[in-house]
Amino acid sequence: MRNRLQIFKVQAKPLRLATVSAGLLLLASCASVQQPPTAELQAAELAINDAERARVAEFASAELSEARDKLRAANSAVQQEKMVLAQRLAEQSRVDAELASAKAEAARAEIVNDEMRKSIDTLKHEMQRNTGENQ
Repeated sequence: MRNRLQIFKVQAKPLRLATVSAGLLLLASCASVQQPPTAELQAAELAINDAERARVAEFASAELSEARDKLRAANSAVQQEKMVLAQRLAEQSRVDAELASAKAEAARAEIVNDEMRKSIDTLKHEMQRNTGENQ
């Protein structure tokens, strides 16, 4: 019986060592610094640059300004090593820039539609006037 107990103690040491090692490895992986959300930051910056090239500030300056502010806040969060916050802010920045672009595009389309309606009305009046003269 005593031999069995000694064998159990000898076999338990490697098990304890493996358990402690696994625990330390798990703890080390949790403590490691997360990587910055580079892809999200680049996507936000690209969306803002695209919006600026399309000159959306004329139609959606508030949204574009909000996108810039959130991108600055995301970069600041990276500096503070708050990567989850940085990722969320970068994604919001991209969405705000895309919203600004969409609003500007819709506003431009409305202007074109208004001009076309005016042109159609002018043509209708011309046709009515010409039809009235021929009778």
